[in-house]
Amino acid sequence: MTISWLLTNFLAAFALPPLNLLLLGSIGLWLPRRKWKLGRALIFLCVSGLWLLSTPIVANLLIDSLKPSPIGLTGKEADAIVILGGGRNRDSLEYGGDTLSRYSLERVRYGAWLAKRLHKPILVTGGAPDGGILSEGDIMRTALQSEFGVETRWVERYSRNTRENARNSAEILREAGIQRIYLITHSWHLSRAMPEFVAAGLQVTPAGTGYSMNKGISPLDFLPSAHALDDSYLALHEWIGLLWYRIRN
Repeated sequence: MTISWLLTNFLAAFALPPLNLLLLGSIGLWLPRRKWKLGRALIFLCVSGLWLLSTPIVANLLIDSLKPSPIGLTGKEADAIVILGGGRNRDSLEYGGDTLSRYSLERVRYGAWLAKRLHKPILVTGGAPDGGILSEGDIMRTALQSEFGVETRWVERYSRNTRENARNSAEILREAGIQRIYLITHSWHLSRAMPEFVAAGLQVTPAGTGYSMNKGISPLDFLPSAHALDDSYLALHEWIGLLWYRIRN
């Protein structure tokens, strides 16, 4: 586990729900009595913020704000497929070691489907910033071959974040004479990932997964759920990531 990865994720936790709101409410509880109005206001913000971010209607709005419109792919737009890692499950008992997380598996599945349809070579990218023996790239390559029957031509296994995914992948593809790619990641991640790959010198056609049809609004969309809070967390994580990359630029 790298110190920079650990520090980045530790600090990010304080800016994201639920920790940021829980800290806000805790401050409100511990304020002295003479500041009871401020304390009650902070507690109200904590409770109302958690409620809103836990409702599907708010979570969907946040997630949808990141998604570019899907486009039809014909096979003429690019010459290779790049699949971004989305995390690992460490020391999985049923698999006897590290395996793909939910998000990585969804991306790999779509990448395999697209490769069979468009007949394009695949590059997988993802390191092991949180420790472990195998990188995300190596695990994705194994899954593509053993579970989907698709070969991987290139593996990038040293990146620690989206920016390094882009830079390291671009270097590999330049050596192979490839400049145009289909970029596979979740639709809510494309807004942050695409500019990084473009900045690395690649021509990018988005190939997002995780789109869903609009089913309209129901009363259940206003009731809190853990799944909705998770979606809100993902969306705010991406918006903070976009802001951080712009500041660093």
